Amino acid sequence: MELELIKNSILEMRGKKVMLDMDLAKIYEVETRALKQAVRRNIDRFPEDFMFQLTKVEMQNLVSQNVIPHIKYFGGAAPFAFTEQGVAMLSSILKSKKAIQMNISIMRAFVMIRQWALTYQELSDKLTDLEQQHNQKFNDIDQVLKYLLLKEQTKTQQAQREHLGYKK
Repeated sequence: MELELIKNSILEMRGKKVMLDMDLAKIYEVETRALKQAVRRNIDRFPEDFMFQLTKVEMQNLVSQNVIPHIKYFGGAAPFAFTEQGVAMLSSILKSKKAIQMNISIMRAFVMIRQWALTYQELSDKLTDLEQQHNQKFNDIDQVLKYLLLKEQTKTQQAQREHLGYKK
């Protein structure tokens, strides 16, 4: 379940897979404020390819895509987005046992997503090669691959929605 929670926290922004500071704070069981403070104290460890701060437009896009329920969810401060390298760097400044354990899980989730994407790309490339060899389009296979990709994206989006109704 932990890996699923992490996987659902990984977003794509500016062409990179990232995790937001508030999600990482929950996972590491620290306050978002404390996480941001630790990052600011060690800002030299976080170049732009490790971490960046979201713009107002990006924040609004997260709300409009239902990733975040409301703009007030951010608490007035623009969140930090951490790439895989940035998450790894966080473990060097957040030295609790929980941070180390969770960092390992997060790295595994990033690897799993990357492997899944490569597998899909390899299948797509092989299908294209076969189509060119046989001078024929395999629509059924192409549709199945697209369905599987969309199914995973939809599953992730559904998991990120705010749950309504009775909570157990």
